[in-house]
Amino acid sequence: MTSGLIDVHAHHLPDFYVEQATAAGHAHPDGMGGWPSWSVRDHLELMDRNGIETAMLSLSSPGVHFGDDKAARLLARRVNEYTAELARDHRGRFGTFVALPLPDVDGALEEITFAFDQLGADAVALLTHTDGVYLGDARLEPVFAELDRRKAVVFLHPTSPVCWEQSALGRPRPMVEYIFDTARTVTDLVMAGVLTRHPGLRVIVPHCGGAVPVLADRIDEFMRLFLPPGTLPAQDAVRQLQGLYYDMAGTAFPRQVPALLKLVDPDRVLFGSDYCWTPPPLADAHIAAIDAADPPAEGATWRSLTTANALRLFPQIPPH
Repeated sequence: MTSGLIDVHAHHLPDFYVEQATAAGHAHPDGMGGWPSWSVRDHLELMDRNGIETAMLSLSSPGVHFGDDKAARLLARRVNEYTAELARDHRGRFGTFVALPLPDVDGALEEITFAFDQLGADAVALLTHTDGVYLGDARLEPVFAELDRRKAVVFLHPTSPVCWEQSALGRPRPMVEYIFDTARTVTDLVMAGVLTRHPGLRVIVPHCGGAVPVLADRIDEFMRLFLPPGTLPAQDAVRQLQGLYYDMAGTAFPRQVPALLKLVDPDRVLFGSDYCWTPPPLADAHIAAIDAADPPAEGATWRSLTTANALRLFPQIPPH
């Protein structure tokens, strides 16, 4: 199989992180049965089997903040140093999407400086909210200003919404709640004008945008109706959404990618496996479905297209 895929939605689970998250009450994160197993060896085997050249590693939900700012700063630093070490030890195979201890803004700014200046981070990974602070919240403005200054890539990842106890109906939150929390925080970024105030941000939205593609026109209409003229962002909602990137993690075909392509051009689509939270047999099946799907353009495959798109975002990825 021809290699070359760049996986922008890939997760690692260091043992020390699982231990701390479990001790903080996350034995069944987001309503799942438990923590999946993960090792460097298993991850590389899945990559080699599916022709994945590089996996950009990030933490999934529930992130690093379990209620204590100091502990969150220490855990974020340990995770980020561990990820950077993996990238050094496996040159070209792993990239680094660093964790931030939000909603601690001062801690996040400190970690951005350390991660980019000392560790050579490729991007930051932000949950859709932390402790109810969604990404359009004015308290996060210093964080986005700094990321904009650095022209940083920002990878979004969903978590359980603040109302999950009622809305999830006893089911695992990744099934439906993740999809709508993604739409919720992206809408917040659009309505709050974060994306137009900070045009240097390059944002990756997961899971084919969740519910965003089918809601784009509705969001745009409500923004025009309810935001006062003086507070309207510089671009309409649809234009803002078209400027983001979207990964194909999850059930991209047969329905989600066609819906996404009604909103964005193919040059905004990236590959994502969602391993290790997606079990290996499902990850294999999802990739097989991508390979079997109709090509995105004449002379291109989904592999060649998504890899070219990723290399524009991450030209620093070295060959392994």
